[in-house]
Amino acid sequence: MSIQAPPPPVGVPDAGEAGGARAALEPVGAHTHRLLSSVPTAMLWGLVVLWTVPTFGLLVNSFRPESAQFRSGWWSTFTHPSLTVENYRLALFDPPGGSLPFWKALINSFAIAIPGTLVPIAIAAAAAYAFAWMDFRGRHWLFLGVLAMMAVPIQMALVPLQQLYSGGAHLTLVGTTFTVFPDLDLNNKPIAVWLAHTGFGLPLAIYLLHNYISSLPRDVFEAARIDGASHFGIFWRIVLPLAKPALAAFAIFQFLWVWNDYLVALIYLGQNKAASPLTVQLVNLVTSRGQGTELLPAAAFISMVVPLIIFFSLQRYFVRGLLAGSVKG
Repeated sequence: MSIQAPPPPVGVPDAGEAGGARAALEPVGAHTHRLLSSVPTAMLWGLVVLWTVPTFGLLVNSFRPESAQFRSGWWSTFTHPSLTVENYRLALFDPPGGSLPFWKALINSFAIAIPGTLVPIAIAAAAAYAFAWMDFRGRHWLFLGVLAMMAVPIQMALVPLQQLYSGGAHLTLVGTTFTVFPDLDLNNKPIAVWLAHTGFGLPLAIYLLHNYISSLPRDVFEAARIDGASHFGIFWRIVLPLAKPALAAFAIFQFLWVWNDYLVALIYLGQNKAASPLTVQLVNLVTSRGQGTELLPAAAFISMVVPLIIFFSLQRYFVRGLLAGSVKG
């Protein structure tokens, strides 16, 4: 004797029909998101591998001689191996056309990226603490003004900053000229790049650090004030140790931005070849006659080594810093 399930009530769709109706009624974006969520993880890893293949090919090409690079694809190395470190030696010490050796450009990049990262962090951390825990007139309006500066593109300030660096700023009123900013002759000097990256990195840095510092427990600050701690003592002994994840997250962002920057370095250091960083020298590596093309893969990986080391050494702070301040209490 078999027991059959009763038929569904009249007018009530079964589970399959209900699912189809729900899929037909939901928005296209939600339907697409649901489909992508059902994609197996193995397929996603396959896409990652496919995305990595060109980078791996560039790495293989960086060890191949010029004749092999121009004659066949990088995959032919597996059947006809011909690897050499000559490309790295030439790029580091003897590039064609009188270009700056990459070891000197590497030092220049460090000389630009380290101050361009530490200075904004130091200023932004102090400003974020002041906005979060110090009560002063106009605090909220000033904070909104800092956030509004995040919408200003750096391209709008390139020409005014260059004029400021090379001639200062002057204001003429009723026939009298006043010097607002003196001519410090900063153009074509590394400090010009530091100041540019500091100014445009501060709004984002203050915003990220403010979200984290403002979420710290109020009881900690009240206990410190009862013990007689000053604002500087609270900032130095309490805030900075607790804000390490947020500081590390911004340090990764800022360092990668400054290290990989080409436009700012080209404009403010374009006439100072001896102080130009890796990004500028990477573009100038190939001469007008095409010499140095075989060195581009090696030079590209030289410029990638430091950002990879920085990212993997600080990755444990990265997610924690990005989520800092997202939850109160």
